[in-house]
This record gives sequence, structure tokens and C-alpha cells, in this order.
Amino acid sequence: MNFKTILISFFLVLFASLNSFSQADQLEKATQVAKEQNKLIFMNFSGSDWCRSCILLKKTILDTPEFESFVNKEFVLVDIDFPRKKKNRLSKEQTQYNENLAEKYNRDGQFPTIIILDSDLNIIAKTGYKRLNPSQYIDHIKSQINK
Repeated sequence: MNFKTILISFFLVLFASLNSFSQADQLEKATQVAKEQNKLIFMNFSGSDWCRSCILLKKTILDTPEFESFVNKEFVLVDIDFPRKKKNRLSKEQTQYNENLAEKYNRDGQFPTIIILDSDLNIIAKTGYKRLNPSQYIDHIKSQINK
């Protein structure tokens, strides 16, 4: 690996760590970043390896360049995953952390559920999968925030 590749890799990892968290204290880190950067928190409750609508939401909306650009400008992303397959199993600590967040923010256990929070962890909006294109979904999120 040359120096340029190493440097690019470092910045990609750094950027990802500022905008998406996957460790047990992810919401606390996201809250801190949201306050520092004056952003909202985009919390995605997902069953990444079993929930058809979660998989569709990720594939058709969340992983598109258009949506990623929007979410990175406006939000701090927090993924709360509940995988079922053994190969995707989370640590006991992460599973407990995710269950505690679900108890607070997704009591109905619906997947996918998107919760928009302010940096003080007040719920601003709640939505889920919609059969929309990325642009329409961005408009949907904006309309939910502006209610």
C-alpha cells in the first residue's frame, strides 16, 4: 500500500466514525456529534438479515448515493440492528444495548422503524419503509421533520 492509499483509507474510516456508530455506546456518541455539528439523529431499527422491508429500505433508499449524501449533511446515523442468523450475531453487550434502545424508542417492535431525534434525544419524527425512490423518501423525511 502506498501512502496515498493509507491516507485515503484513514480518512474514510474517520468520516464513517463521525456519521455512523455500531458500538454499544453509539447513541451517546451520536448525541455528542449531533450537538457539535448541529445535526439531528437518524436512528434506524432494522432486522438486517431477516426483515424483507428492512432489506428493501437499505437496498433501494439508504444505500443510494443520493440518500447517503442527504443523511450525511443533515443527520448522524445510528443503526440499531437485530440480526437473527448465527453468522451475523451481535455481542451480548450490543444485543442488550439494542434491546434497551428498542424498549425506549421502538416499543411496538416494528421493523424497519426510523426515529428522528434532536440532540437532546427528543423524538421529532417516526417512520419506516415506504415504496418511494430516494428523492421521494428524502422529501418524506423532510416533511416528517417539518410537521
